[in-house]
Amino acid sequence: MSAFHSSQAPLWTPSPERIAAAGITAFARQAEARWGRALPDYPALHAWSVAFPEEFWVSVWAFGEVRGERGSAVLENGGAMPGARWFPEARLNFAENLLRSRDDTDALVFWGEDKVKNRLSHGDLYRQVAHFAAALREQGVVAGDRVAAYMPNLPETLVAMLAAASIGAIFSSASPDFGVQGVLDRFGQIEPKVLLAVDGYYYNGKVVDCLDKLAAITAGLPSLKRVVVVPYVHAHHDLSGVPHARVLADFVKPFADVTEIAFEPLPFDHPLYVMYSSGTTGVPKCIVHAAGGALLQHIKEQRLHGDVKPGDRLFYFTTCGWMMWNWLVSGLASGATLLLYDGSPMMAHGNILFDYAQAEGMTHFGTSAKFIDGIAKAGLKPRETHDLGALRAMFSTGSPLVAEGFEYVYREIKADLCLSSISGGTDIISCFVLGNPTLPVWAGEIQCRGLGMAVDVFDETGAPLRGDKGELVCTRPFPVMPLGFWNDADGRKYRAAYFERFAGVWCHGDFCEITAHAGLVIHGRSDATLNPGGVRIGTAEIYRQVEKLHEVVESLVIGQEWPAGSGDVRVVLFVKLRPGLALDEALIGRIRQTIRDNTTPRHVPARVVQVEDIPRTKSGKIVELAVRAVVHGQPVKNVEALANPEALAYFRDRAELAS
Repeated sequence: MSAFHSSQAPLWTPSPERIAAAGITAFARQAEARWGRALPDYPALHAWSVAFPEEFWVSVWAFGEVRGERGSAVLENGGAMPGARWFPEARLNFAENLLRSRDDTDALVFWGEDKVKNRLSHGDLYRQVAHFAAALREQGVVAGDRVAAYMPNLPETLVAMLAAASIGAIFSSASPDFGVQGVLDRFGQIEPKVLLAVDGYYYNGKVVDCLDKLAAITAGLPSLKRVVVVPYVHAHHDLSGVPHARVLADFVKPFADVTEIAFEPLPFDHPLYVMYSSGTTGVPKCIVHAAGGALLQHIKEQRLHGDVKPGDRLFYFTTCGWMMWNWLVSGLASGATLLLYDGSPMMAHGNILFDYAQAEGMTHFGTSAKFIDGIAKAGLKPRETHDLGALRAMFSTGSPLVAEGFEYVYREIKADLCLSSISGGTDIISCFVLGNPTLPVWAGEIQCRGLGMAVDVFDETGAPLRGDKGELVCTRPFPVMPLGFWNDADGRKYRAAYFERFAGVWCHGDFCEITAHAGLVIHGRSDATLNPGGVRIGTAEIYRQVEKLHEVVESLVIGQEWPAGSGDVRVVLFVKLRPGLALDEALIGRIRQTIRDNTTPRHVPARVVQVEDIPRTKSGKIVELAVRAVVHGQPVKNVEALANPEALAYFRDRAELAS
């Protein structure tokens, strides 16, 4: 049975007034009137959205006031996964849907740590996109060409994306903390024509220069016709070492008089983004996402599940190497002002994001479970130090948010907000399971399955599971399924990635369960689950217990093959402790006892080992598979995906694991 035990009462229940005012409530009333359906509550709304997908997605199009020609056909080949086609007659432009306003209200606000502050009105943003799009056209960029960005989360990154999308060019981004090889592993596959790049960035108060790396990247991308350099940390630039380089102001200067954008009307499934798998098992997969699917899905998630309304102020802490950036910027289509931040989230002793929330009247605060855990361990009490009166919702993703994290948010950040743990991924540039402003929040649980997403949990044989853990699947097509992988003409790699485990069903690779409240708990990645004695254990179950302990900053658990060659594994737990602490038998005993008391004897680690650091990807996910490879003496193929690859050395040839 499940090792997950929920609290007896919800941590938050929306008021009747809040439910009545929610966007999802207005959407349900519209759908009832249009289709003659009875949709009295969320279970009924979700069931309809899955059973009648044509009705549902037409309703999302209308509620989101999507600009474009929809056509009459909604779904072609709807029984095929992959192979279904949505809105095959539609013509739209993604950028046009994000640039609806040209007034002088805030389109976006930017903070670069405590060094730079900036804001752009909707009119300013439209003009900057018009200039950049005209400059791209002058470079010969046409629909289907690639425009890449090696950029922090700056306004200029968003301008470049919108300019590319207005033409129908495909946009792809990587964060400037990637090394040269990491960028070439990504952009080298898609051969961009234009590269937008930054001169450097700020992190934790320090300046990190990027021009040397940029020279090496440019030399490794023979497809480039132009490199556009954005000044951020330097006043003067020597670009002589960077082929094809011009400073941004010079690139757009000839087009300063351009005031209109020529939005290309494009098919619903015209490619918009190339995203990259972050795994450390080889060169990243290039996942191609369509404009129409991303637009509809993000409108649905933000306006219905997130209750984002026109005039709201939407924030997500993200780099441009993580899909949450792509998700965040779509907020313009819902009329939100975007609050962009670049740098360390722990500036001002962990308070800078709450300073930002107070200063800008943030309504939606998006972050990671690791950030929430970090500020909890640091003892922050934002409800006492900051005015968060405008804040209505908090989003958390990147890894499962444990029950104690939920409790901390309601106790120390704000008692009256909708805390939405959300989960999906780069693969779908969105969520399978997420929040709902009309449902209660239970500690440790994701509130619901997404509308229009036929999410289920399967056992090993492909039978649905309730009250126990299994594979997260989606059993019917949805508009934001990828178009496929780049350079995978016959679709073989794409099908192998998601559809081979269960025929005709998307298998996502998350180990999870559906709860008694019809919520979900993610127990870790399926490929990182542990199998001691042949019993599957989710790694998140162990992290939840270990990281309760004051001494433990964070942890990582793997299954070590033991004895070697036996085919069985033992559970090995690595812990990073607070500065100055050393792991002793007493602490090992407390760790084991805490795990035993709250899970099962099979969860108790055979070995507990102290390490100085835990390796993670650029988006903050710990890399269990890479550590498992190091422990077993196997190569880690894509070290460039890691933010701190040097940490892998702490796991190599450990004497504690030799016996």
